[in-house]
Amino acid sequence: MALAISLASPAGAFEIFGLKFFESTDADVEVIDPLNYTVTLTVEPAPGNEDGSLEDALRTASGLIGDEEKPVSGSLGLLSKAKTDRKRLVAALFEQARYDGLVDVFIEGRDITTLQPDATFSARPVPVTIRVRPGPKYTLGRIAVSSGGIPVDPAEYGLEAGGDAGSAKVLEAEAKMFNALREDGRPFVAVTGRDIIADAATDRLEYQAALDPGPRVPFGDVYVEGAKDVDPGFIAYMTGLKAGEVFSPQELADARARLLKLGVFSSVTVKEGKAQDPDGSLPVQVEVGERKFGYYGVGATYSNTEGAGANGYVGYRNLFGRAESLRFDASVSRIGATAVSGEARETDGFDYSSSLVFKKPGVLGPDSVYIGSLEIKKEQPLAYDRQSYAATSGVEYEIDRQQTLNVTLRGEYEEITDYLGTRDYFIASLPITYTYDGRNNELNPTDGFYFQALAEPSYGFNTSTPFVKTRLDGRAYLSLTESDRLILAGRLGYGTIFGADVADIPNDRRFFAGGGGSVRGYEFQSVGPYFPGNVPPGSGFNDRFTDTPTGGLSLFEGSVEARIGITENIQVVPFLDFGTVSDELVPDFSNFKLGAGVGARYLTSFGPIRIDVGIPLDPGPRDAGYQIYAGIGQAF
Repeated sequence: MALAISLASPAGAFEIFGLKFFESTDADVEVIDPLNYTVTLTVEPAPGNEDGSLEDALRTASGLIGDEEKPVSGSLGLLSKAKTDRKRLVAALFEQARYDGLVDVFIEGRDITTLQPDATFSARPVPVTIRVRPGPKYTLGRIAVSSGGIPVDPAEYGLEAGGDAGSAKVLEAEAKMFNALREDGRPFVAVTGRDIIADAATDRLEYQAALDPGPRVPFGDVYVEGAKDVDPGFIAYMTGLKAGEVFSPQELADARARLLKLGVFSSVTVKEGKAQDPDGSLPVQVEVGERKFGYYGVGATYSNTEGAGANGYVGYRNLFGRAESLRFDASVSRIGATAVSGEARETDGFDYSSSLVFKKPGVLGPDSVYIGSLEIKKEQPLAYDRQSYAATSGVEYEIDRQQTLNVTLRGEYEEITDYLGTRDYFIASLPITYTYDGRNNELNPTDGFYFQALAEPSYGFNTSTPFVKTRLDGRAYLSLTESDRLILAGRLGYGTIFGADVADIPNDRRFFAGGGGSVRGYEFQSVGPYFPGNVPPGSGFNDRFTDTPTGGLSLFEGSVEARIGITENIQVVPFLDFGTVSDELVPDFSNFKLGAGVGARYLTSFGPIRIDVGIPLDPGPRDAGYQIYAGIGQAF
């Protein structure tokens, strides 16, 4: 795979595939008549600022301080920046509930309020002094909110006597009261009056507001604009908005999310009408911009042990005018692969896979999608060789924004070779997956919880073997700082297969552990019971699979890691993984395999770029001294 890298000096930036990393955002900005300056900030002592938090807030708000290393454009540029800074610092004092505070800014000892626009400065760099007299810290005094007879308790939103009187807190509370009335089905709520009085005699901030809630209004008809090839009636149906239901801003937001999820629009706007229809309902206006429906892509990989690989896909997003999609994927790998003695095993030829996937949204309501597929696959992982042909038919249903249920009927024929020889399986299964996703970000979560439960009843027709595979997975994330510079993350997985012995269950349905998505540091599938390393002569066992894992009936695995922010975009991530696989129904908790290591993350707008180096602390016969993993997104 070719990789184009261009280096930039002296900033140390570099570019890959058109993406620039470690580059200053102002690297290419040219300043006319550059003028350098220095800044001194003096904050007079004030009650309530013993911890210095006020000075920290002022330094953060000051553009003069934040940009001190950057020149301004001449004397006029410095004077303009100083006047803007004074307003920012006064606003910062208000946010800290210091309404009597004074801010003076001096350039070369002269107060900026007395300087003319054509003033010039002789010193180089130009000295700038900021003097802040914070004044007393105010608290909330009398609170009075009228809302047309609709109960609104200001205390629920932080507005109560003696409370925080910071300007941002007060306005935030007002916005929450406003939004609460809108969420109550009142689209025409308005703030009709507001009086905020800072009483210097008592150091109290009095707040009085009048909210006109307006009536509760039902949704009316949905009108669609911008649709050319996608059926407008289908678009209105997929919003999920029903005439007669009470207005809700959240329902509008959910409607927009549903339409974007269809994949056929480049832009979607969903908004309520400006006025009610004669019948009292509120119409909804949907504006869409259609994207190109056809798409394709190709890619390539190379590894000194796995050989070369290539993949491609082609698809169409709007087959019959209702966002039906069809996508064909194909890949080939292990081209020219070589085995590393003592780690991998000898393989025969290359691996390949292909799939044809059809999706039709809206089959069981706007929050559902039908998914059917045809799949062909040949793979040669560590534990077995497998060739399979499968067909699936199922529905994914979004219960709400966090919960999803997926039910699929799967029929599969597969031929598997392992240490016992080659066997055929014809299996029907019904995997049912429930997912709860409470993470705040899918690729880079810093808070929340994720849970998934799988139950997959299966029946082998040619082997007359029924069995049920179950698995539970949970992940949790906790940020220990407001800046998300220290995040603790952990995951646990537990699985059991009921109803049959290991030898009667197809190898690909058994549990394995080890690898980048499991116990890092270990070879893929290498954690668990092994086939013995010495094959007796004439035993009939396939000696290509000596010292290979057999898989098991039960699994327990997990990970803990600390994501430590070194800079705004760079994280260092030490981690510890653990896992065990057993051929019994209950995992052998005394036989853990531990993997430890450290990783690095570069945070981008599309997700973290990740690289991990894992070391197996108890390596088996197929494990190397370390493993390197790379990808986009956190490890879990």
